[in-house]
Amino acid sequence: MSDHLSDPLIKVPQNRLLVRRRFLQIAGLSGLSLVTGGCASSLLDDVVNKTFEPLNQSVETLMFNPAKLAPEFPQSSIEPDALLINTFKDTPVIDREQFRLQINGEVANPIDLSLSQIQALPYTSMTIRHICVEGWSAIVQWAGVRLPEILKMAKPNANVRYVYFQSADGYYESWDLASAMHPQTLMAYEKNGQPLSIDNGAPLRLAAPIKLGYKQSKWVTEITLASELLPTKGYWEDRGYEWYGGL
Repeated sequence: MSDHLSDPLIKVPQNRLLVRRRFLQIAGLSGLSLVTGGCASSLLDDVVNKTFEPLNQSVETLMFNPAKLAPEFPQSSIEPDALLINTFKDTPVIDREQFRLQINGEVANPIDLSLSQIQALPYTSMTIRHICVEGWSAIVQWAGVRLPEILKMAKPNANVRYVYFQSADGYYESWDLASAMHPQTLMAYEKNGQPLSIDNGAPLRLAAPIKLGYKQSKWVTEITLASELLPTKGYWEDRGYEWYGGL
């Protein structure tokens, strides 16, 4: 799922998937072994060996093409009841009228946007396949504003490499800047042509076909740009998940 406790995959050439999986298996960081129970609410029981993590991240970064678009689907393919909902904690109570998205950190122009200001930005929608490591999948249409449009408004410093996301429920995540600037990375406020529900992350959530589900934070209230990756990388990453979380 693209929810906090989930793991979507996108359709990519089969040989690319096999190469990545084989490398992670050799490195002792198989995507499947890392996210056992990935969409479930249980925590990992085993301590994951971090020895190969920097190498793993380097390989995945090299494999990532920031200009390549992931496959999308026609609206007729949408599976409206297939996207399951898991929560990190209790669903937060958020007043849409009072909601603010803050963009700060190593930027020249920190900004603070209301939901109406975000919805006034250029509108984009995409229909993607959402696959959970537990075995279920869903084709979902997400709509909102491209994250790069928002980040550019804040004028990131030249040395920025990472983007941190804070959620209203206490969940936290971090991405590489290249993935955050990908044209299919959205801050979504609609799902399947309807306003996003609170269970799915309203008023605003991350949605992208280039990252695994636990990277796609719901209820995002703050985005911080940074030049260094902090020790606290992400809620599930700090419990053993792979940091890069992409394909």
